[in-house]
Amino acid sequence: MVLRASGSEPIPAAVGPDADNVLSLYRRTRAQVALFDVRGGTGSGYDEFVDPAGNVRPAWQELAECVGDRGLAGLERLRAVVRSLVDNDGITYVQVDRHGDAVTDGDGTAAPGPWHLDALPLVVSATDWDVLESGLVQRSRLLDAVLADLYGEQRSITSGVLPARLLFAHPGYLRAVRGIEVPGRHQLFMHGCDVSRNAAGEFLVNADWTQAPSGAGYALADRRVIAHSIPDLYERIGPRPASPWAQALRLALIDAAPESAEEPVVVVLSPGILSETAFDQAYLAGVLGFPLVESADLVVRDGKLWMRSLGTLKRVDVVLRRVDADYADPLDLRKDSRLGVVGLVEVLRRGAVTVVNTLGSGVLESAGLMRFLPELAGLLLDEQPALQTAQTYWGGIDVERSHLLAHLGTLLIRPITGGDPVVGPTLSAAGRDEMAARISADPEQWIGQEVPEFSSAPTDFRPEGLSAGNVGMRLFTVAQRGGYAPMIGGLGYVVASGAAAHRMNTIAAKDIWVRTPARVTATPTPVADPGTPLPAPMTPSPTRAVSSPRVLSDLFWLGRYAERAESTARLLNVTRERYHEFRYRRELPGSECVPVLLSAIGRITGSDTGADGDDAEMVAIAPTTLWSLTADRHRPGALAQSVERLGLAARAVRDQMSNDTWMVLASVERAVLHPRGVPPESQAEGEAYLSAAHSQTLAGMLALSGVAAESMVQDVGWTMMDIGKRIERGVWLTALLRATMTTVRSPGAEQTITESVLVACESSVIYRRRTLGKVSVAALADLVLFDAENPRSLTYQFERLRAGLKALPGSSGSSRPERLVDEIAARLRRVDPDDLEVVTDGTRVEFAELLTGMHSDLRELSRLITSTQLSLPGGMQPLWGPDERRVVP
Repeated sequence: MVLRASGSEPIPAAVGPDADNVLSLYRRTRAQVALFDVRGGTGSGYDEFVDPAGNVRPAWQELAECVGDRGLAGLERLRAVVRSLVDNDGITYVQVDRHGDAVTDGDGTAAPGPWHLDALPLVVSATDWDVLESGLVQRSRLLDAVLADLYGEQRSITSGVLPARLLFAHPGYLRAVRGIEVPGRHQLFMHGCDVSRNAAGEFLVNADWTQAPSGAGYALADRRVIAHSIPDLYERIGPRPASPWAQALRLALIDAAPESAEEPVVVVLSPGILSETAFDQAYLAGVLGFPLVESADLVVRDGKLWMRSLGTLKRVDVVLRRVDADYADPLDLRKDSRLGVVGLVEVLRRGAVTVVNTLGSGVLESAGLMRFLPELAGLLLDEQPALQTAQTYWGGIDVERSHLLAHLGTLLIRPITGGDPVVGPTLSAAGRDEMAARISADPEQWIGQEVPEFSSAPTDFRPEGLSAGNVGMRLFTVAQRGGYAPMIGGLGYVVASGAAAHRMNTIAAKDIWVRTPARVTATPTPVADPGTPLPAPMTPSPTRAVSSPRVLSDLFWLGRYAERAESTARLLNVTRERYHEFRYRRELPGSECVPVLLSAIGRITGSDTGADGDDAEMVAIAPTTLWSLTADRHRPGALAQSVERLGLAARAVRDQMSNDTWMVLASVERAVLHPRGVPPESQAEGEAYLSAAHSQTLAGMLALSGVAAESMVQDVGWTMMDIGKRIERGVWLTALLRATMTTVRSPGAEQTITESVLVACESSVIYRRRTLGKVSVAALADLVLFDAENPRSLTYQFERLRAGLKALPGSSGSSRPERLVDEIAARLRRVDPDDLEVVTDGTRVEFAELLTGMHSDLRELSRLITSTQLSLPGGMQPLWGPDERRVVP
């Protein structure tokens, strides 16, 4: 077989049947994925990969050879590598419903799902990119001019070019922010643009994203994954890098600060972990080096915006906004918002902070505005758009209304007030009649738009291997002093088939590789008009860490859930081993340890083991119990629940964590978060799952502990995470000892239970070395309660807690948490280990009372810390007081 590029010499394909099979499969599926042309017939569409003669296009030659070399088996391995790297990097998304709310399960949890990434990049030739880049930069300039006009002179309205209703009826237009300007030459800071190619090979704009454009973080993360997945192809093609755009964005954010800011503080404002693109926001914040904050981290005081830190406030100068504008301030905008900052609009009016994209920029996403962009380009720029928009019709113009009504079955129908489009091709005859009546009743309310057209390109995101899929691109620009800088490439995507494609629904992302021109020349960065001096660049203020109560709370619980997952895995593992050891030898005295350990797990987790104290029944249902306590994430205290909540806590502070964290968490989540809700019918399969879940969790938590100790800066956030870990270890230890060691049993049972407890406490080796196998409650207590050199002992936890609380900002040495730690540590020191051996009516009463008191005190310590250092402010505070820079604890 020969792969022929149009206008070039034949290129030899890979030798072997796989190359023929793979590429012929693409050609077969190419016809199947062509979008149905609603104007009649099946449209062939534009093929990015091969020309009409069936020859591979020049830009795709290396990829075709690479795919041919690998064959179908190689593509399957490549898919596995990409999935693994996506998991290891923790790339996720949160599924949302049509209203933008996170989709939750039965218990209200919205867990992030895996990011779907196609292993094959979307290759763009240098010539095509030149067209896209120039058109995209021009479109950004046009939208910038429109935005400045709509909130300024409004020449577009007074000249009659733009009907006033199309502006004032759109929810993106915010009257409250008129007159507020972004410092510098541009009002539109960042622009996202969805582009596809029609059957004639022309690029068309399907949508502009100006409210809070998402996807740039995903684009950068996708490049990292694909470059590591196919390094040989990446090296051969040598696509132009996308990373310089991140540096341009960083410098632009610093440059956007108010003139009064000497060392600007920049933050990225996120709606939170339940946002659909929470990863995108956190990853971009990490790449930029700016803190990711939520509304609870910010507060308005004295006419300025401040970031909360533990016991203090830090002035904020620039906010990269990822919260929709109407949610940004519950005082001046949407009253029910919990995502914004009270008083933010007033701070903007005073010029004390810059918010980008600016509030009100969402009006540029209006379908009605899109209809008049060519006229607006002529009015405001004296130019015509280089990138065309899908043909749009407004019901307020007679001839366009007639076309709209006559072609309802082939158009997307959009209300000018925003909202989901009505997909004409999916309407029944009755539905079209109803829609026509609504349009006729109020024609100025409606916009009709031709359905999007998409080209096709190779994708491996189908089980049959290499096939054709409809593709589009989201491209990005950021404002510079003299123009707009585009990201070289962007976020590609594979579009869903059928009617879902009309709504721009996607099934997978694609990395975009832009070819380097044959002759590379230096391209000057856009500059201001000649003769205009550029101001000296400002230096950003370094932000060592975000230590707001919200961030510290997530880190505190991250420490607790990591320790809880490790401790639960140890106890489940030793219980499972004892069950297999004694299930067929119930007559041995040591077999009593099985129901004791199962009961202990139930008491520690606070969940019923389902046997009502019947030891025989408890042993009989042990496999089901062990499965549930491992895999059921809805069961309180189960391993899966701890792992899931650990992941949620870590993702909430992603910008604080090392990249290695996600590799560790991904392996644990893959092993533990079993997709099935019931145990498998095969006993061997169930046992294999339990073994892998317990061992992988132990390995992962130990690795995570190592990452925290060796890779994280030991600042206040790390300290709070360690405090959470120490509290959880103490709570778990006292609960375990109370459930297993306070009741006297036969010598054989005592020995087995003691050995099991020591294994669960990771202290069995040193215990055997000290006691030479002798079973002694006093020796056990001496090691796991009183030994200050044992990292697993209760005394050791109190020492670390004392040091951690002392290291927190504002520590006085006499705070309530510090006093409580001193009190319970002193009480522990006064205990004689031998006294714990005393038995009354079959119970070691003093031992039980000590453990109960310590357990209760540790829980009270956790409550005190969360209600003081980790508490969020309650109630509305005065906004414009003369001197209110202290955070209320």
